[in-house]
Order: sequence, then C-alpha cells, then structure tokens
Amino acid sequence: MESIDGYLNQAWPILLNVIYAIVILIVGWIFANWVNRTIRRKGEASAKLDDTLIKVFAKTAKVLVLVVVVMAVLDKFGFKTTSLVAVVGALGLAIGMAWQGVLADFAAGIMILVLRPFKVGDTVDIAGELGHVEEVGLVTTRLNSVDNVAVIMPNSNVWGNNIKNLSLNDIRRVDMVIGFGYDDDIDHAKQTIKQVLSEDERILDDPAPQIAVSELGGSSVNVNVRPWTKKENYWALKFDLTEAIKKRFDEEGLNFPYPSQDIYFYNQDISEEGEGA
Repeated sequence: MESIDGYLNQAWPILLNVIYAIVILIVGWIFANWVNRTIRRKGEASAKLDDTLIKVFAKTAKVLVLVVVVMAVLDKFGFKTTSLVAVVGALGLAIGMAWQGVLADFAAGIMILVLRPFKVGDTVDIAGELGHVEEVGLVTTRLNSVDNVAVIMPNSNVWGNNIKNLSLNDIRRVDMVIGFGYDDDIDHAKQTIKQVLSEDERILDDPAPQIAVSELGGSSVNVNVRPWTKKENYWALKFDLTEAIKKRFDEEGLNFPYPSQDIYFYNQDISEEGEGA
C-alpha cells in the first residue's frame, strides 16, 4: 500500500499537468478560432481591405495564438521555451535568407493588398505590360494581356514599377495627331476635324476637345486632336475617329502627304579640267 501511495503521489502531479495541458489546448483552440472569425467579420465589413488580405491576417492571428498556447503547455511540463524560441528564431533567419526573393514578393503583395492601386478587373499598364488584372495574390499578380496572353508577375516587380491604372478614372482623353499638307488651308482642316468631333455623341462637352497645331513637320502640318470620353469608349472612339477624319478629309480635298525628300543635282563644268589634262 505504501508503494501504491508513492506511485499515486508521483503520478498525481503529472496527471494534473496533463489535464491542465488538455484544458489549455481546448481553450486556446476555441480562442484562436474566435480571433479568426472576429478578424474575418471585421474585415469583411470594411470596404478598404481586400479579401485575400483579410484571410492572411485571420490565419496569422490564429497561428500566433496557437503558438502562445503550445509554449504555455510546454512550459508547464518543464521545457525551456526560451531555448525553443531561440531555435525557431535561428530557423526563421535561415529560411529568410534562403527565400529573400519570395519574402520580398510577399511584402510587396501585402502593400498592394493594403493600398490597392488596382483591383481585379482593372486595366493596368505595369512595366510595359498592358492587360486586365485577373488575380492579386500574396506572391504574384496575374494579368491577361490585351491579346489574351496570361502574364504572371512577381509582386516585387509590380510594386517596384510605375503602375498605370486605366480603369481608375471615369473619363479619359484620346490623344491623336492628324497631319495635312502644307498646301492645304489650316482653318479648313481644323474646322473639318471639329465638325467630325461634333457629330460623335461619345465625345464629352466638358472638358472641351482641343484642336491645335502642334508641329510643322518635315512633310505635313501636324494637329493635336484631344477629345474626352468615358473610359469604356476610349478605344472604340479612337478607331472610329481615325477612320471618320480620313474619309472627311477625302471629301473636303484635304491631303495626307507622304514623307518626301528634295534631291538637288549640280552640273559641274569639267571643260577647263579637260584642257588642263
């Protein structure tokens, strides 16, 4: 009986620690899930946070809570958590050195998701790549180019370059350069262009279109034509105006000159040279 009592006395603290550990794990798991759900709910209620970023924050918070719970359990059983933290820190440093590029892409992805210079569905120009945004991830961003080619860009390249978001503003200016011959009347050409613009309902009155002579080129007088339109009409309007101006110039007898060069020939009198020979 004394030996049994001795075993029970030794086992009882261990049993209490096991029960304590189980309780802590259960409570910690419930609390971690509650934190996860709370962050998701708060994030979904905010229009400024991206869904991907909300999931990352929620999962990260849950993992951190579980790490604290596990460390508390290990400490209860006598494990030196300070040493464990040092080992985990050294391991994290080694992984960070090996995955510098990935971590840079991850950090850039966080910045993109927080500041949101563009969103899925926008038309953007990034580092010379023009396309529609299909997916914004934590490491890469996927575009579909205008000719429907998938372009996968590391987020560090996206964040490290100038980003042109063609979908952000509601209206855009169509920039065109129209050239006509030096023998044509400037006022006639400008009035013809103005008439073409006035006939297209897609062109906005405010801001008013600009028609101005910009350059006396090598073979033509060049006019800047700059109407404003809604962003969804940009390309269709530009193509239609190019065709319409060409047809109207033909009707009005205005010329689109070809590039030309003047070549001068000099006749050298060689009679005196021949007599000298």
